[in-house]
Amino acid sequence: MRAFAWACLFGVVIAVGAAVILDSFVQEMATTAFAEPSARV
Repeated sequence: MRAFAWACLFGVVIAVGAAVILDSFVQEMATTAFAEPSARV
């Protein structure tokens, strides 16, 4: 039971870390894309 709890905690930490990394990466890409004056919508 203790190993299962540690596995769940580890999974949550990995998921949160991946979400933060992906969020910052997507924001950086969006900022770069919209900063280009040649990119017209």
